[in-house]
Amino acid sequence: MTTTNEKIGEGRLFPSTSKLEELPWWALIIGLAAVLIIFSILTTPLYRDAFDFIREGIVTTVRVTLTAYAFAIVGGLFLGLGRVSKNVIYYNFATLYVELMRGIPMLVIILYGAFVVVPIGLQLINGLGSWLTGIGLAGLGATLQQVDIQDVDMSGRAIAGLAMGYAAFEAEVFRAGIQSIERGQMEAARSLGMTYVQAMRYVILPQAFRRVLPPLGNDFIAILKDSSLISVLAVRDITQLGKLYRARTFSSFEAYNIMAFLYLSMTISLSMLVKFIERRLGRGR
Repeated sequence: MTTTNEKIGEGRLFPSTSKLEELPWWALIIGLAAVLIIFSILTTPLYRDAFDFIREGIVTTVRVTLTAYAFAIVGGLFLGLGRVSKNVIYYNFATLYVELMRGIPMLVIILYGAFVVVPIGLQLINGLGSWLTGIGLAGLGATLQQVDIQDVDMSGRAIAGLAMGYAAFEAEVFRAGIQSIERGQMEAARSLGMTYVQAMRYVILPQAFRRVLPPLGNDFIAILKDSSLISVLAVRDITQLGKLYRARTFSSFEAYNIMAFLYLSMTISLSMLVKFIERRLGRGR
C-alpha cells in the first residue's frame, strides 16, 4: 500500500529535495560560521589580535569550571542524600538549601559567595585558630589565625559562588537518580543484613550514578556557560578579557565574535561527548 508520504514525494517536481530536508542544516550553518571565524583569525590582523588576547582566558575559564563543578558534585551528593533521607533535620536542611539556591539568580549567588560567604568562612577559620591556641595547639592555631581575606583571590571566590549555586542543581539530579532505583532493591539489601549506609554505597548509588551521568554532563556544560558571570569579579576569564579587549580597541564585532566562537567550540564539543556517553549507556542496558 502506498503511504501518504510516498504520494506526497511522487508529486514533487524534484523528489531528491526530500533528502535535502533531512540534512542537519543547523549544524551546517554553525560549521560554516566556525569556518568563517577561523578564516578571519588566520587572514585578518584585527581578528588575530583579538583571538591572541582573549584566548588567554581559556585556561582560567576551564580551571574555574572544573574546580567549581567538582565541589558542586560533592555538595550535590551530600544534599541529594539529604533530600531522600528520613532524618527530619537532614531532609529539611537539604530542602531549604536547594529551594533557596534555585530561587536566586546565579549572578547574585556568585556575588554573595564572594563577598559574604567567603569572608564569614575565613572569620570562622580564624576563630577556630584562636580556640586551638587556647587548648594548647598553638602551632596549628597560629597558622589558622594568620589566614587573611587577601589570601583568597577573586578566582577562588568565584569558584565558591559557582559551587554553591550548582550544588543545589546537582542535588536534584542525584535525588532523581536515587529515587529512580526500584525501592525493592533497598529492601533486599537491608534484608541481607546491610545497614542503610552500606545499601546506599554498594547497591543504590552505583546504579544511580550510571543513570545520572547524562544530566551531570549537561550541567557541566551549563556551569561552563555560567562561568562567564565571574567576569563581574574581574576574574580574567574569556568574557572578562573580551570586555577588556573591546574597551581597549572599540572592536566590539571582533571581540564578541571571538568570545562566542570560543564558548561555542567548547560547549558543542562537550555536547557531542555527552551524547556519546548516552549512546554507550543505552547500549549497556
